[in-house]
Amino acid sequence: MVISSYIKAFLFLTLASLVGLIYVTQENNRFFNNPLSSEIISKIEEKTKELETITYQKFGFKVSIPVYISDTISNNLFGFATINKAGEISITLNKNRFKENETYMIEDVLPHEYAHALMFVVGDFSKENGGHTVKWEKICTEIGGKKCERFVQDDDILIEKLGFTPKN
Repeated sequence: MVISSYIKAFLFLTLASLVGLIYVTQENNRFFNNPLSSEIISKIEEKTKELETITYQKFGFKVSIPVYISDTISNNLFGFATINKAGEISITLNKNRFKENETYMIEDVLPHEYAHALMFVVGDFSKENGGHTVKWEKICTEIGGKKCERFVQDDDILIEKLGFTPKN
């Protein structure tokens, strides 16, 4: 009798685990196989407008830099700013990174990349320190960037996602 109750418990846990695994897989597939939600897109647009307003207030010029979302860039990149041969500047954010921490992508990565784009606007194409010069850091800070460091700190993503407030 004792053995049969262990078997029942084992089968129950196995079945519950399988159902949980299927659910998690479905959720991941739903995210990765669909565009970002309209709610996230609205937050990105709102933050972009805020950055445009701050840029005008701080530096006196109006600029509209398009922000694109891509699921084809390497997962070690959170985003990047580019300027093409025609002089068109844009920002691309990594869609897959929004799954980890949407707030970090909007509040930290977007201003970071916006500062890079503004460097292109002012004609500074410095590759010194990966484009993270003192001038870039000043622009990043001026537009309200919270993380004006060269690289993403993985701890920031995890700590924020868990709901802790990091000490500065």
